[in-house]
Amino acid sequence: MSRTESRRMAFEILYSFEIQKLPISEQKEQLEIYIENNEIQDKKVVEYLEDAINGISENEKEIVKNISDNLAKNWQIDRISKIDIAILKLAIYEILYKKLPYKVVINEAVELAKAYGEDSSSSFVNGVLANIVKDVEE
Repeated sequence: MSRTESRRMAFEILYSFEIQKLPISEQKEQLEIYIENNEIQDKKVVEYLEDAINGISENEKEIVKNISDNLAKNWQIDRISKIDIAILKLAIYEILYKKLPYKVVINEAVELAKAYGEDSSSSFVNGVLANIVKDVEE
């Protein structure tokens, strides 16, 4: 299974957590249910999903702060769609904590936004992530 497909699954899980407003204490169980229901056997995929979901949970406050700090003026995080939030959380985690190549991460995040978000989601996600990368590089 490709990393792109693994990212899509991680996004789906994060999105479901956003919709359900699932507390961190229940996320591990929900992740296990997702893996079981989707019959994911590939150990690398399971490890990726566990790492991404647990890592985002552990760094949630910092990740959300990164999103908030990189929004346009007069924008609040609660105005952002749950889809875009889930995509941004995953991408920020991969860029800041996993140190994955930001061009790959941003490209995949934009593709997720095109597939699942609104018409403006891909440019919005791209803009927020570009600002974060700019801050990291400085």
